[in-house]
Amino acid sequence: MPLYETVIIARQDISTQQVETLTEYMSSFITDGGGSVAKVENWFIRNLAYKIKKNRKGHYVLLNLDTPVDAMREMERNLRLNEDVLRHMTIKVEELEEGDSVMLQSRSARPDRRRDSDDDGYYAPAAKADEEDTAETKTDEGEE
Repeated sequence: MPLYETVIIARQDISTQQVETLTEYMSSFITDGGGSVAKVENWFIRNLAYKIKKNRKGHYVLLNLDTPVDAMREMERNLRLNEDVLRHMTIKVEELEEGDSVMLQSRSARPDRRRDSDDDGYYAPAAKADEEDTAETKTDEGEE
């Protein structure tokens, strides 16, 4: 069966218990359709990048699913109809992530993704270009 990750954003003014009920309700479409819910992660209330339906915050929930396509379509249809759901996104993945997602890992446990400017020489070409520009202006001034 195909593997999916679904993130659901619910309204901020519903309780955590209601979010759990909503998650169980949506998971029931998957289990009734012959699939399974591998993992459910509640990311709690987080700020939204922009207002959605007059909400600045929302409850985020991640579902890792192993389900047939028909069951996934039925769950997505019900997500669109539910008034408590602000947004949802489902992607098909090659394999499901084991353990906690990056959102739940502590900063010290995450791998450092920043690039060090000394290692990759990213800023060196820009500095060299500045030197060439100043050299051209000096020669232009000297010709006059």
